[in-house]
Amino acid sequence: MTSLQLSPAATVEIDTLLADLVAHWHDVEPAHTEAGLRGKVCDLHRFNFLLWHEEDIARAPDVTDARIAEVKRAIDKYNQARNDAIEKVDDWLIGELASRGIAPRAGAPAATETPGAAIDRLSILELRRYHMREQAERADATAEHREKAAARMEVLDAQRDHLLESLDRLLGEIFAGQRPLRVFRQMKMYNDPTMNPYLYKAAKAAKAA
Repeated sequence: MTSLQLSPAATVEIDTLLADLVAHWHDVEPAHTEAGLRGKVCDLHRFNFLLWHEEDIARAPDVTDARIAEVKRAIDKYNQARNDAIEKVDDWLIGELASRGIAPRAGAPAATETPGAAIDRLSILELRRYHMREQAERADATAEHREKAAARMEVLDAQRDHLLESLDRLLGEIFAGQRPLRVFRQMKMYNDPTMNPYLYKAAKAAKAA
């Protein structure tokens, strides 16, 4: 996928990659050796994978306050990296458009979501599908629980199909010059010591002490 193919197979390939990695990373440390667009997608997916499991720890009833503080910092770090990774997916696509000499036609309407943001949603959806499938197949759960999870799985499958169709259409329109692609910079402030008031006031107080 280092060279994007504008066909339904491209978005299906992305989704298959995401689903396969979710299963694989539950057995090994989450990492990858992909490059190009696949590498950008894998980076984004890895941060969502790490975020998902830190969120699980944060909700455990037996976790200490000190551990919760550690998890909160990890969540902030991974969420910042996730937002950066979304932008890098879109940056890669913009570079690909430029290399092909593709520019949007005058007055082409912009979409409210970028491909990077849609792939982020797809990444989270594949994490949700993996864990919902686990619940639908739990041997130690009641039949009612498994049936409830299976019904939710059907909804998630339909959402995935809709998202794949929408992503494929969006990429097709962008690469046909029918829509511009602009990166929506998140400008996250909470991890920036010069932007977060608590951080820069604390730093100033520490210097004055």
